[in-house]
Amino acid sequence: MALFRNSKVENLFADRVFQLFDVKRNGVIEFGEFVRSLSVFHPHSRNEEKMEFAFKLYDLHQTGYIEREEVKEMLDALLSESDMDLSDDVIDAIVDKTFAEANTKEAGRIDKEEWCNFVMRHPSLLRNMTLPYLSDITMSFPSFLSHPDLEDSLDD
Repeated sequence: MALFRNSKVENLFADRVFQLFDVKRNGVIEFGEFVRSLSVFHPHSRNEEKMEFAFKLYDLHQTGYIEREEVKEMLDALLSESDMDLSDDVIDAIVDKTFAEANTKEAGRIDKEEWCNFVMRHPSLLRNMTLPYLSDITMSFPSFLSHPDLEDSLDD
């Protein structure tokens, strides 16, 4: 809850981020999981990594697709977090516009390829996927940078 302004006990966005950080699915974010997951938010991480993480974030049911209900659920959660109050009609219009533009295969769901194409046309969608202060950490502590030969030892 330290990451979010809203201290509601139930927070879909916070729960989903926790699930994605908890790679081992053991209910605990271990240091290695934390460092690897947080690295996605580094200013120098590749956009492909950010797109993949964001896709997983929206794929609430972990089907490999983003469905209309998932976008609406996540949008509701994000609006709740920011204390914004939009009518259901406005939210539905946002979801409809998103699907009209992103769902180019017209399958009623967004696959990873469609998601990546959509994000490439709207790079501002990744704005929240970068935490500038992580650059300061790696400048102050160069050893904090990812070293593939050390990754396995982080989980010990």
